[in-house]
Amino acid sequence: MHKSASSSWADQVQRDLEKVAAKDLGRVGVLLGGRSGERDISLMSGQGVLEALKSRGVDAHAFDPAEQSLADLVQEKFDRVFIALHGRYGEDGTMQGALEQIGIPYTGSGVLASALAIDKQATKRVWTSYHLPSPRFVMLDAKTDWQTVIDELGLPLIVKPAREGSSLGLSKVNRAEELPAAYALAAKLDRAVMAEQCIVGEELTCPIVGAGDNAQALPVIRIVAPSANYDYHNKYFSDDTRYLCPTGLSLDLEREVQDLALKAYQALGCQGWGRADVMIDGQTQKPYLLEMNTAPGMTSHSLVPMAAKAAGVDYPTLVMWLLSQASLKL
Repeated sequence: MHKSASSSWADQVQRDLEKVAAKDLGRVGVLLGGRSGERDISLMSGQGVLEALKSRGVDAHAFDPAEQSLADLVQEKFDRVFIALHGRYGEDGTMQGALEQIGIPYTGSGVLASALAIDKQATKRVWTSYHLPSPRFVMLDAKTDWQTVIDELGLPLIVKPAREGSSLGLSKVNRAEELPAAYALAAKLDRAVMAEQCIVGEELTCPIVGAGDNAQALPVIRIVAPSANYDYHNKYFSDDTRYLCPTGLSLDLEREVQDLALKAYQALGCQGWGRADVMIDGQTQKPYLLEMNTAPGMTSHSLVPMAAKAAGVDYPTLVMWLLSQASLKL
């Protein structure tokens, strides 16, 4: 059954946190930075999380895996960790696997769901098996016949690394002659490169919290970027990008997006929290899933805190609740 986030989730968060004192959370590591292309954003997310936890009296400490080893992580003797790492080596199951081996409970999804969600090709295969709509795609390599790609997907189309986030290496291809350069840009970041059907219309995102049958969709956010270009700069550093919550779209369409995001989250086996990115076809009004983020941003521009606030949960409370849900999954 579809569960939309409302005051009921805010009430549940409050009830959960009434049972947990800051001292009960023990010594907490906030994993931030890391080695991915999203390092700078992860540092911002992690600093926000760290400050929120400290403001609530939690014994929280920053830990950067790019500057400290897994041996250091063991020596820190953390009772649990908050994963504020984005992209590879943090959001892709590798850190989750290490934490499972060490025995430190962590926030967010487990090894398999994290590995699936970071890989857009694997994600689409799972969603297709559940009959969940996502744009058509083909995988590219240096020997690809570009005209065959255009014949299959049409123009414009999107080219992107299959295992990067934050729109890194992403290009919108409007003309056939732009395709080789778009491939080359994406291939610098990942051996796996995807060309995807371009859905023209409204861009939405829908955060999900919880796990399994208890997972719930938070309010949907509509993203209005300059020139409809929600790239790395416009995501994190532009004051011109607008985020609308409520979206201004019909309630029926919002509920359809929430239902789709929830099914997409559950199909991948996500836990803790996540965020589904969705496009609405401007002609048919049909929603299409783009990707699932299993360690969403927690910066001042980030969308999960925005949706949580709309549902009645402020930033420090959200962070505390996510940390209280930390667990081992295997």
